[in-house]
Amino acid sequence: MSDYMDFFNIYIMGSVQILMGFYFLSRFMKKKVKCLYFFLFAAIGSVIIRVIPAGSIVEFGVYVLLLIIGGVFIYHGDRETVILYAALTAEIMQLSYGMINSLLTILYSWMRSFDHKLSGIVLMVLGNVSSCILAVFCYWLVLQYFSFYDSIKKKYMFTILTPIVMIFFMEQYISSVIYGNLNIADENGATWYKNHVQLLIIQFLGMVSLFCIMFAYKKLLENFYLNTELFLLEQQEQSLNQYVEEVKARYEKTKSFRHDIKNHISVVKELLRKGKSEQALNYIGDMESMTVELSFPCSTNNPVVDMLVGNKLGIAGSLGIDVHCALILPYPCFVRDMDFCVILSNALDNAIHACQHMDHEKERYIRVTGRIQGDFILLEVENSFQGENQLRRGTGLSNIKSVAEKYQGAMSIKTEGSVFFLSVLLIIPQHSDSSSQQFDSFDTAGSRRK
Repeated sequence: MSDYMDFFNIYIMGSVQILMGFYFLSRFMKKKVKCLYFFLFAAIGSVIIRVIPAGSIVEFGVYVLLLIIGGVFIYHGDRETVILYAALTAEIMQLSYGMINSLLTILYSWMRSFDHKLSGIVLMVLGNVSSCILAVFCYWLVLQYFSFYDSIKKKYMFTILTPIVMIFFMEQYISSVIYGNLNIADENGATWYKNHVQLLIIQFLGMVSLFCIMFAYKKLLENFYLNTELFLLEQQEQSLNQYVEEVKARYEKTKSFRHDIKNHISVVKELLRKGKSEQALNYIGDMESMTVELSFPCSTNNPVVDMLVGNKLGIAGSLGIDVHCALILPYPCFVRDMDFCVILSNALDNAIHACQHMDHEKERYIRVTGRIQGDFILLEVENSFQGENQLRRGTGLSNIKSVAEKYQGAMSIKTEGSVFFLSVLLIIPQHSDSSSQQFDSFDTAGSRRK
């Protein structure tokens, strides 16, 4: 009978534990693998753990190592994230079995009047099933409320990993102290009771602490993103306030021009009536220059972006930088005007700054282009710069990346010699307000100039 019990505990339940850990690790990391890998991993893991002393720190370490190997080579996850979730998965399993075993040991001490073998078998089966159920419940809680794989920050990983590992080592140490020093023996000298109540409380507090750590980490991430969003909003507000003031000033000029247009027409008619055609042409030329000042230098189909890009490229032009804009945007659009402003204002500020630090004998230029295809908007800014050793990443690129990720897109940069390329991909859904007509507005003139 003992051989069957050992086989059940070591191979059957050992494989179930490894299979559960491997499955929920895939759920935590939002990966999908073939079922065959689960069973192969469980079989290999149970054979390896068979030679490890049960309940030891080495067993826990081997279990975590197996999960890490599976996460890296089968799930193809990054090592930092795999290590975190492997430790979390193993620790939940460890604490679940520890709590149930302590509870059942207390019950076993009250069942001494029953058949020892039958009681042992019943409690063993009940303990394994209950431990699996408790572990599954804890895994479900993590998936429902504490799953942050998409937003995990590697630099903060040890904030949550270190306490998880410390909880395990403290639980192992306290367990060894309690089991080693607080024994009560019966009249035959056999140990039948140990202070499992204390150990149960410690393990329960360890599980609660584990969830408290995850809750605190989740709040830390939320606070990080809220601060980033607040910073973006403040920057957007400042930019828009500036452009609103410029629009007001341009509107006043336009209003003044429209008020005087009749007088201008009368003057031209009078000059022509008197045969002063050359003076009339000069006068019309002056009027034309006035209309140029009132128009936007760059037409993107979005009035807010027109003002922003026109202002930035105007500054660049005044600095002797060659500028070109071939950007057409859908309007109205699922992407907010503020977010377009954050991307383009930061990109153009960086481009102007890079061109300013170039030697004047070198070609200095900025190109703004855009493509619209299907559900995607691709914004590209190309500019010359001094060279690789002058390339620095600052807050501006971080802001652009944050906006791109907000729309499930991406930001990429590359350099070719003294040319810097910035590409920002945004995803706009088909049910956007301007769906069909937006996608036909691609400007073929937006090709890069190498």
